[in-house]
Amino acid sequence: MYFCVMKKILSIIIAVLALFSCTKAPKPLYPLPSDDQLEWQKLETYAFIHFGLNTFNDLEWGYGDTPASSFKPEDLDCEQWVKTLKNSGMKGVILTAKHHDGFCLWPTKSTDYNISNSPYRNGKGDLVKELSDACRKYGLKFGIYCSPWDRHHARYAYPEYVNTYHQQIQELTSNYGPLFEFWFDGANGGDGYYGGANEKRSIDPDNYYDYQRAKDIVLAKNPTAMIFGGPYQTVRWVGNEKGVAGATNWCNVPKISSKTPLSINMYGYENGSEWIPVEVDVSIRPGWFYHLNEDKIVKNVDELCDIYYNSVGHNANMLLNFPVALNGKIHPTDSTNAIEFYRRICNELSNNVLANANVQADNERGCRFKASNVIDGNDETYWATDDDYPYGTISFSMDKPVTISRVMLQEYVKLGQRVKSFYLEGCKDGNWFRINTYDETTTVGYKRIVRFNPVEVDKLVINFEESRGPLCISNIAAY
Repeated sequence: MYFCVMKKILSIIIAVLALFSCTKAPKPLYPLPSDDQLEWQKLETYAFIHFGLNTFNDLEWGYGDTPASSFKPEDLDCEQWVKTLKNSGMKGVILTAKHHDGFCLWPTKSTDYNISNSPYRNGKGDLVKELSDACRKYGLKFGIYCSPWDRHHARYAYPEYVNTYHQQIQELTSNYGPLFEFWFDGANGGDGYYGGANEKRSIDPDNYYDYQRAKDIVLAKNPTAMIFGGPYQTVRWVGNEKGVAGATNWCNVPKISSKTPLSINMYGYENGSEWIPVEVDVSIRPGWFYHLNEDKIVKNVDELCDIYYNSVGHNANMLLNFPVALNGKIHPTDSTNAIEFYRRICNELSNNVLANANVQADNERGCRFKASNVIDGNDETYWATDDDYPYGTISFSMDKPVTISRVMLQEYVKLGQRVKSFYLEGCKDGNWFRINTYDETTTVGYKRIVRFNPVEVDKLVINFEESRGPLCISNIAAY
């Protein structure tokens, strides 16, 4: 009797241990995103606004010598900007509150080279406030770009200017509501007006601006804001302005500085020690500021869609710039193309044919980590493989043949980025074939979208060839 009881107890213990084992999540693979970084990645698309003295002087990089009086929009309407951006699928907007010319779009106390000394609203205007108010009204997030380089300020490259710059950051981060991102541009030092000196000045961009203090000022009242640029950035530049993230794109990178190779910005680094995701900044026109002669060379819908798939579809965020026109509004061509772009993307990614598929995998961690988690619509559930299984095959069987031309994959990146390579196969009436994609099938990360010519399948298989550890796949869809 004793031995029977003990045997029963032992079997219960073994069953409990087995249950615990099957519910144990894979160990994290560092680095990991912060909660704020992950929320930023979920934004996916948002807008840049470049508008200022350069607009009215037909310049890209103002020298710092054009008079504040030349800033005179005829019919400025920030609500028109925001409604256009919202209809274009943008989740937020970042305003160039000060570009390299040093002209400030708010009535700063740090310099007289600002909007209060322009004819705009008889010197009573504050463009930063107008746009931040419009964003709150229509539900868009608001961010700020404030160039560290100032080609107008007489004391740029001297210690006094650093205090001026910090004062500007203090004003911008304190008076206009919560910010989702703050931009420190990477262009630093060179020739400029500098109070009439008309000379070239050089600085050490990693140390001159006291970025530690600058970061602390930003985060004091905006603790969830992402920081672009400088040695304390939490999101990174892609390394080009063409609208293309690396075909292979790791969020992992080594510590970034002004000397970081462009290849690291573009592709990341598998064994990097920091999680710094990519932002792809690109203008809807050739220039960042408005130029009349570019009205007929605005990016069309096809080009904008390609940028989307090469940014959001490559594990990056898309920051699309709109150069506001001389009248103070987004040009009709820019607006029409951006809105049509969004409609097309929504249409192309609207019907997930895998939503009701039968899902099978060659390896499941068990319990909470079953293969069907990838189609349950819950970002917090995922399919995971065993610790000794850094690869895997997952298949989707449909009741009847469907035509697809897009596949979207997402990893559960809270446990780290893992997938290194995969490929797609299709089956129709028992005939198997490999799907040849336009986009490379390497890393996944937060999101990967691969495109291909339309194919008809009744079964889709994704073969994960190599991973940094056991797979953790949260979502898979086909359109």
